[in-house]
Amino acid sequence: MTGMLTLDTLAACVDAGEIDTVIMAQVDMQGRLMGKRFHARHFLESGYRETHSCNYLLTVDMEMEPVPGFASASWSQGYGDYMMKPDLSTLRRIPWAEGAALVLCDVLDHHGHAPISISPRAILRAQIARLEAKGLSAMMAAELEFYLFKESYEAAHESAYRTLSPVSPYNEDYHIFQTAKEENVMRAIRNGLYGAGIPVENSKGEAWAGQEEINIKYADALTAADNHVLTKQAVKEIAHGQGQSVTFMAKYADAPAGSSCHIHQSLWSADGQVSKFLDSDAEHGISDLMRSYVAGLLAHARETTLFLAPNINSYKRFVAGTFAPTRTVWSRDNRTAGYRLVGEGSKAIRIENRVGGADLNPYLAFASQIAAGLAGIEAGLELEPEFTGDAYTAADIPAIPATLREAAEAAHGSAMLRAAMGDGVVDHYVHAARWEQSEYDRRVTDWEVNRGFERS
Repeated sequence: MTGMLTLDTLAACVDAGEIDTVIMAQVDMQGRLMGKRFHARHFLESGYRETHSCNYLLTVDMEMEPVPGFASASWSQGYGDYMMKPDLSTLRRIPWAEGAALVLCDVLDHHGHAPISISPRAILRAQIARLEAKGLSAMMAAELEFYLFKESYEAAHESAYRTLSPVSPYNEDYHIFQTAKEENVMRAIRNGLYGAGIPVENSKGEAWAGQEEINIKYADALTAADNHVLTKQAVKEIAHGQGQSVTFMAKYADAPAGSSCHIHQSLWSADGQVSKFLDSDAEHGISDLMRSYVAGLLAHARETTLFLAPNINSYKRFVAGTFAPTRTVWSRDNRTAGYRLVGEGSKAIRIENRVGGADLNPYLAFASQIAAGLAGIEAGLELEPEFTGDAYTAADIPAIPATLREAAEAAHGSAMLRAAMGDGVVDHYVHAARWEQSEYDRRVTDWEVNRGFERS
């Protein structure tokens, strides 16, 4: 696809003066890109083999604070190095950055002998390997939402993010006229991503003032996760280049609708040619394999929420009547349910997980879904009857955890996650969540001061 590079084509671009910088990036716990910018000549000479990064990158919080208590790296262990091993299949042009290419890296031990099990890409690779052992492959797609503002990041920061101006004054869901006024950014995003080898399908206005959605074509799970993190990076950089800003927070303010990341998923044959979710003779076209997979998603929904809603703010999004789910039931083409059957009776049949927010790490989210689905398959779980009606108002159906604290404890106690991912991985991300919760718990918020300063 256009934008993708081999070492030979990169060398030709360097010789032609088209590319002079190669970004080598790994993915951190929060799903951000971390790494180095190489001169392209040095990358071609030796950088393509490896570089190194401090192992604290997989123990820091959003503020880059080294969090104490992790088993993998600490002050007592000296915060040594990990190897960043370029996955050359991800080498590509970055059209929105002048003269730049980028490659994603796997994280290995210092000597390059083994992957670091807690690194997001390794966690997803491990679940993909479990599928491959069964002759299966996973296809994924993520619908990513965000808010676009008139202010630059610098201006937003200086105002303490209090006086933001969304690009639209009204709900712009599917609006063609309003989104025409935003094309300076959105057109650049679509074309930039396509030029980087990321197959954009479309963008659209979403269900609040200034809210946008970008949709990338489905792909195998690892490629889909790679496309996701690159899309977020592109959206931020392109908006910045236009003097504007975006946020992928799940809920950036009280009133506006939250920003989601709906995950579409299906299982296919190892070669990706035959849908294993489709049985044309079965009710709604749902195969027995799909029934057990979806049953696994539902049975382990509470345990996997941590990987779909990883931040304190994530849980502010789960509000009834906002198209964000509050209940973990499945239904056919019903946007009040946490899990929606899409493509009924066709080759495109799939389950859409509507729980995830725009702030999720796709590698962790996708891995948790595969793990839960495989658990359903291996246990031969039976799919519960389809839910019909308004899931927001229904009684006696399972609810999504209400807080990060609740989700972290569910993940901590999950025998399924521990069997699928290993104790080290589960304990690592639960510890990160507990740190976030403790940091929040000791903070005094504007809400408390405004409510209580004079009246308490």
